[in-house]
Amino acid sequence: MPQIAQLGEFYSSQIFWLLVFFGITFFVVGRGMVPKVMDTVASRDKQIADDLKAAEQARAAADAEEEAWRARENANRAVAQGLIADARAKAAAETSARLSAAQGVIDARVVEAETRIAQARRSAAAEIEDVAADATRDILSRVAGLSLDEAAVRAAVKENLVHG
Repeated sequence: MPQIAQLGEFYSSQIFWLLVFFGITFFVVGRGMVPKVMDTVASRDKQIADDLKAAEQARAAADAEEEAWRARENANRAVAQGLIADARAKAAAETSARLSAAQGVIDARVVEAETRIAQARRSAAAEIEDVAADATRDILSRVAGLSLDEAAVRAAVKENLVHG
């Protein structure tokens, strides 16, 4: 076979050129491009790690700021609750004072009304006594034909009104 016979002649030159191309490829790719790619990958890894570290620090700072805000908010809420309690106490005191003043006015009016009622009772009792005395004297003069002293009639009417 003639193709196999030629193998020896071309085999050594093909191996030579194969080694030359692999060598060139090794030095160009392996020694030139791969270190640059590896440096780029390492740089990106470092950048990602630095970004993650910065994000973690920013999150910690945000958490600290939020905690400080919550503390301020709780303190402000406590102050507001104190102000509300003071306002309620002040309003209660003012209301109590107003009620006390109003109660004083009402008590004075009640005393005045009771005094007027007592006077009206006395006046009504006196009028009833006068009317009863006049009626008794008229009845005695018409029925019995007696004419009695006004003082005696009033005393008898008064005694009967008091003792019933």
